[in-house]
Amino acid sequence: MGRILKRGSASVLGAFRKGVSAHGLILASASPRRRQILKKLGRPFRVLPSHVSEKSAQKDPRKLVIELARRKAGHMAKRHPEAWVLGADTIVVCKGEILGKPKDLKDSERILRLLNGSLQSVYTGVALALDGGKTLLSQAAVTRVFTRKLDEPSLKRLIGKHMDKAGSYAIQDGKDPFVRKIDGPRDNVVGLPLS
Repeated sequence: MGRILKRGSASVLGAFRKGVSAHGLILASASPRRRQILKKLGRPFRVLPSHVSEKSAQKDPRKLVIELARRKAGHMAKRHPEAWVLGADTIVVCKGEILGKPKDLKDSERILRLLNGSLQSVYTGVALALDGGKTLLSQAAVTRVFTRKLDEPSLKRLIGKHMDKAGSYAIQDGKDPFVRKIDGPRDNVVGLPLS
């Protein structure tokens, strides 16, 4: 039904750069960070968030983000078959646990305590749907993030600050003291790996 691009093949966004101008692009995400990253490519696009279920039985992080990105792009492509639709999904994995956005303040605290002073992997899946979803191209990127061990007052200041972000922290926030080092694409951690 579609295909998953393997490492070394043409990139999903490479296809976007070549042909999307003729068809129009829809970003199936409400994320302001993804909008900012996409603007850098200098192509026009519309934002129409795809409000599909993000529930899945998939346990493999790479496969999970690809599945969710394809679900989002495919759903919106069926409604707008004339356009190319870009879907994306980001998760954080730490100590074997898959972490999405925090559900509430208690969950934000739990997540931040788990990540505090730890190594985690941030996965983002991207999918480009064409022809009303008949063609789906998808890839995933991973970035390793090392966090500082924050003291209790510093950690408490972060609780609830980034409720709309996987892992409950924001690498793009220059005042966020949490991230110590990044190994891999930074824009992947923000939510849309252009590479």
